[in-house]
Amino acid sequence: MPETLQKHLDESIKLELNLAKLYTIFHDCFFEDEDFWWELAMEEQGHASLLQQEKKQPQPLAFFPENLLSTDLQSLIDTNIKIAGLINTFSDTPPSKNEALQIALDLELAAGESHFQQFLDSPTNSLSSTIFKQLNQEDCDHAERIRSYMKENR
Repeated sequence: MPETLQKHLDESIKLELNLAKLYTIFHDCFFEDEDFWWELAMEEQGHASLLQQEKKQPQPLAFFPENLLSTDLQSLIDTNIKIAGLINTFSDTPPSKNEALQIALDLELAAGESHFQQFLDSPTNSLSSTIFKQLNQEDCDHAERIRSYMKENR
């Protein structure tokens, strides 16, 4: 696997794991919303696992879905730094419910996460794309789910 692709894949995995950690913190902070946050956290963990599995595969580069990862590596790095800061902050001082929902929505609309959703919505053009989409068929668009939850629970 080329080094550039390796870096993108590593940052994308880190993004998914960071989001899972953040959503787990929100799960622990908001008893009345714990199911919502837990589901999101587990889905992000699932995305990370899928990317980790893809990283371990011995297939040639052509097998790897070319549009799976964001092309903006710096954006992924910046988003990961931001999420790490939020994890540190909210581990000590929890946010308000509205703040947590808005942060989650903003992060889901960030480059790496919205790109993953765009991949899931794109035409399937490889065996690997098909596998990823089948494994993620139960995951709905997180940003839309968060928007809906915000409307229902404010």
